[in-house]
Amino acid sequence: MAKTVDFDLVVIGSGPGGYTAAIRAAQLSMKVACIEKELKLGGTCLRVGCIPSKTLLEATEKLATARDRFSHIGIQCENVRLDLPVLMGRKDQVVSTLANGIAALFKKNKIERIVGSAAFTSPKTLKVTSSTGERTVSAAKFLIATGSAPVELPNLKFNGKHIISSDQAIALDRVPEKMVVIGAGAIGLELSSVWSRLGTKVTVLEIYHTTLPGADEEMSKLMERTLVQQGITFHFEVQATGVKEDKNGLRVRYAPKEVKPGSGATESELAADVILVAVGRKAYTDGLNLTAAGIKTDARGRISINQAFQTSTPDIFAIGDVVGGAMLAHKAEEEGIAAVELMAGKAGHVDYGTIPLVVYTAPELAWVGKTQEELTAQGVKFRIGKFRFTANSRAMCMDEAHGLVKILADEYSDRVLGVHILGPQASSLIAEAVMAMAMGASSEDIARTCHAHPSLPEAIREAALGVEGRTINS
Repeated sequence: MAKTVDFDLVVIGSGPGGYTAAIRAAQLSMKVACIEKELKLGGTCLRVGCIPSKTLLEATEKLATARDRFSHIGIQCENVRLDLPVLMGRKDQVVSTLANGIAALFKKNKIERIVGSAAFTSPKTLKVTSSTGERTVSAAKFLIATGSAPVELPNLKFNGKHIISSDQAIALDRVPEKMVVIGAGAIGLELSSVWSRLGTKVTVLEIYHTTLPGADEEMSKLMERTLVQQGITFHFEVQATGVKEDKNGLRVRYAPKEVKPGSGATESELAADVILVAVGRKAYTDGLNLTAAGIKTDARGRISINQAFQTSTPDIFAIGDVVGGAMLAHKAEEEGIAAVELMAGKAGHVDYGTIPLVVYTAPELAWVGKTQEELTAQGVKFRIGKFRFTANSRAMCMDEAHGLVKILADEYSDRVLGVHILGPQASSLIAEAVMAMAMGASSEDIARTCHAHPSLPEAIREAALGVEGRTINS
């Protein structure tokens, strides 16, 4: 008689996609295990990504507000100062609390937690290696949710001290005098904001012509101007060509993006105590031994999957950053749930057209759907409705009246094609737009929906009214 497998499903990786998938599988009566090589559950997002960075962003925004803006609203604060050890300690406490929460969810849902690094030995088995030894695990199905890792530049190798990734940028033990950030994407801008608020002189080098490549350009330009006003310096259409260290410290060399790296032509230099390389992330499959399981990857090292999240080996699935698409925690969560439901014969589905993107600067930028540039390039006829937060009463009361809401709607059907919000609490406000687009709403549907007054969401309604040129308060 053939030996039965140990589990119905083994999930590799306990990040947002992995742990969510494991819980959903347990709800569907599967016998589940989750393998995680780190002692804390939660993956990159919880340990060194989304959660610690947002904890620091929230705290430093409060510091900057108390220091720079409280007097404007009649609150006098003296001797407002930073206690970096306490700031970092609370960040670590938040991470630990949430990681322990996932462990409790595993216990509640009878999910076996396996600590160690996984490597396939066949399509049905893998070896888990930990400090206590090795264990062979078999399963009817596997789900790979191993996430991503920071991209390293050939001429700026990480050393964990002076040339760092986002992993180290959330755990510095001192405030650098000068920081050079390579990359003006979400990670670069968020961590630039953290350290700039704490007193670091931050300069950002970006190979593209604006911040946040891929975002609506009007909104990214507004973001750029705001961050410049906050003290961050930008150099666009340039590339970092190298770094040198002498008795005076580090000097980052950079040149126009057309210049061949290392040529020395028209290079400039910037002094820095710390260099943060934030040029993106790559799929993380190190040590998995995908070949033994017959799993194929693309030219960028991402695992190839079909619409059911199956790899080239049908009983092995993959989700999240390790496959194609946006590298977002909530995208991984949606894929994890959909993949498991499809395994169970249910109608799992991810609507990739309504996945929101958020940059947690101050103000925040959030969007869903198409940008103006994308619609123009696709030849889609559309109308635009805009509303600035300077005309929103709640934003004025909050003293956070910078930014705007921009709605793009089909010229003929009026269906909402994209919503872009730069302003206070944009990460929360975007949920209304996501729901509207998921339900196929028109701009008129939003415009005719009653919104509480005074409230920030009124700005969304006013932008919807603006699609037809009939805003009330501007």
